[in-house]
Amino acid sequence: MSIMPSIRILLFGITREIVGSDSIELIVAEFATVAEIKQRMLMSYPPLRLLRSLTMAVNGVYADGDTVVTDNDEIAMIPPVSGG
Repeated sequence: MSIMPSIRILLFGITREIVGSDSIELIVAEFATVAEIKQRMLMSYPPLRLLRSLTMAVNGVYADGDTVVTDNDEIAMIPPVSGG
């Protein structure tokens, strides 16, 4: 029997405001991908869908949707950044 991975999602800027916290813990399916986690967050927090882009990183490294997460990974949801 395998244990379902537990991950931490770090939230910044507008994503923090939408979710109402700077981080959340999630239990995910074994072999869950970044795309699946992103979709779960978009379903759980519909205002996130309004962002024009949402970059994801796993353990401090930018990740594409096919990246598989493992137990205790830290996922960052990085909103659009503007500045000058």
